[in-house]
Amino acid sequence: MEAEQDQALKERAQRVIPNGMWGHMDAARIPVAYPQYFARARGCRLWDVDGREYIDFLCAYGPMVLGYGDPDVELAAERQRREGDIFNGPTVRLVELAEAVVGTIAHADWAMFQKNGTDAMTTCVSIAREATGRRKILVANGAYHGAVPWCNPYPAGSTPEDRAHLVRYDYNDAASLAAAAETCRGDLAAILVSGFKHDVGKHHELPMADFAGAARQLCDEAGAALIVDDVRAGFRLHMGGSWETVGIRPDLSAFSKAIANGYPLACVTGSERFRAAAARVFVTGSFWYGAVAMAAALATLDKLGGIGGIAIMERMGQRLRDGIAAQAAGRGIRLRQSGPPQMPVILFEDDDDRRKGWTFCAEALKRGTYLHAAHTMFLSAAHTEADIDRALEATDAALGVVAERFGWQ
Repeated sequence: MEAEQDQALKERAQRVIPNGMWGHMDAARIPVAYPQYFARARGCRLWDVDGREYIDFLCAYGPMVLGYGDPDVELAAERQRREGDIFNGPTVRLVELAEAVVGTIAHADWAMFQKNGTDAMTTCVSIAREATGRRKILVANGAYHGAVPWCNPYPAGSTPEDRAHLVRYDYNDAASLAAAAETCRGDLAAILVSGFKHDVGKHHELPMADFAGAARQLCDEAGAALIVDDVRAGFRLHMGGSWETVGIRPDLSAFSKAIANGYPLACVTGSERFRAAAARVFVTGSFWYGAVAMAAALATLDKLGGIGGIAIMERMGQRLRDGIAAQAAGRGIRLRQSGPPQMPVILFEDDDDRRKGWTFCAEALKRGTYLHAAHTMFLSAAHTEADIDRALEATDAALGVVAERFGWQ
């Protein structure tokens, strides 16, 4: 089927939108074979504007933790929508959701809500600086924490001064972290870490216990804040926060993506020590108190915990990983799958230009399976064994093309 409607929309967009698209959904970031525009979705299935159906392993870049159009979430959202969304002040959903978050997140004594991960991360940094009276923030090399000048990895539109107080270290390298902290002696406001190392185009790494413990100890000794960026990984590794897996609790955390199953919402959680600073920092937005997204979040957290959603995603992700590993081994193809099974990345060896990876993904796409060659992918609780097995049929054929094209067995 020709992508006639998708192409027509791309051409229309070029006339009225700079470059036709912006940010992480810019079509220039993915091969031309990929659709830019979509029409509908349900569960783990996605349909583009030309009617092509895909088993989706990107989940809208992470938000769809229960699957598209989850009936319980949609019912909760619709009930609130009938009553209203934005008023002169919040609804009872605000208090209910804050109570639910504090009851779920292990380190949380309080919660505040925003609309996206960048909002939440910026709020965390502001609170840390207000609480400590210091400036320096330790950030891992290659990590992504948002798209505003203080942390945006792309320099267009910003100045060096915007990032003047960021100090870099290597994730999972306790010695590197300690050396970076030493350069900030007396001026360290926070150490910022991702839930796990998920840099784009790189093998993913879960946090090592010694690194996590060192980060906690350094913050305690310096009186700084340990901030976990759980925007991407939150509610997919552990309901209590991703670093519960290594037994370390942060002072502040940022959540977004999966918290409301596709409704726009983010959350900052913090310990008692940072409550007063959080109250002093002025952060706000016209839509930050929207009740519909909060109702959706309440339903999402309740259902995710009730059905054991994390275990479902992990099990389905492992089924996919094991299947692809067997397919690759049978053809002598060298690839590496890393990250937690429910948030995988698949990278081919000797593939710096990503030709093998994108060939694999494009061939899978032709067969109705939507993968990404560089970005973290996502499983949802809507993926079933039948979906995984159908996707494995596509990946098997796609690996066959890779082997033929690049000379593997």
